[in-house]
Amino acid sequence: MTPYLSSPEQNTGVAVVVCPGGSYSWLDIPTEGVAVCEWLRQNGINAYLLRYRVASVPAYIFGFRVLGIGHKWPDMLEDVETALHYVYDHAAEDGVDTSRIGVMGFSAGGHLTMSAFAFNRTPYKPKFLVPVYPVVTFSEPVLTHKRSRRGALGVWRQWDETLRDSLSVERHVRPDCPPVFMVACDDDPVVNVRNSLLLDSALTANSVPHTFYHCQTGGHGFGASDSKGSPEARAWRPAFLRWLSTLF
Repeated sequence: MTPYLSSPEQNTGVAVVVCPGGSYSWLDIPTEGVAVCEWLRQNGINAYLLRYRVASVPAYIFGFRVLGIGHKWPDMLEDVETALHYVYDHAAEDGVDTSRIGVMGFSAGGHLTMSAFAFNRTPYKPKFLVPVYPVVTFSEPVLTHKRSRRGALGVWRQWDETLRDSLSVERHVRPDCPPVFMVACDDDPVVNVRNSLLLDSALTANSVPHTFYHCQTGGHGFGASDSKGSPEARAWRPAFLRWLSTLF
């Protein structure tokens, strides 16, 4: 994990663990990692780029036909739990307020973001969650992003219905879930936007405070890029900062 700490003059005390996407098989470090962390740091937010364990690109290409390749769930969950533990433990020296620690993730990293609360087995819980064009369900046949499910579970465990249901985050939203800021685009060609609609419905049903920044255009994978996506989609960043200011 790499810290991107805000300057003392700008520091708001907020910290965000950043989880890039990549179908649980690789990590989009430039757009959904470094660019995001730099943007957060410039806005007085302490960012921590998490390079969580994934299945690996060969596993993605060959579909785990190579015996024993890559990492599988719950390795990713353990990594985000460890990251949150680190941020809590180093809060004083990093200028972090422990009541202002969140997780932000993109695509498969959005699934990990929601998992950082829903399935977290430690006392180090996030205080807010930011899933951006997230993978949400592992159960719905038409909506599931199958590459991410395979990346997380492996070629054999992906067919385990009990396991798939247990990791479909829309089925595990609780009333004690912290506030959520979510982003998705109707024209997303990678992760069906109905993943986010499922999550939105689950959050609403459980009376979880949340904002859904729902775009018509923008596609997928724009992260904190100033050129990818659409102007509408790229505007999620100032919208998030405004939302965050209402929390703290």
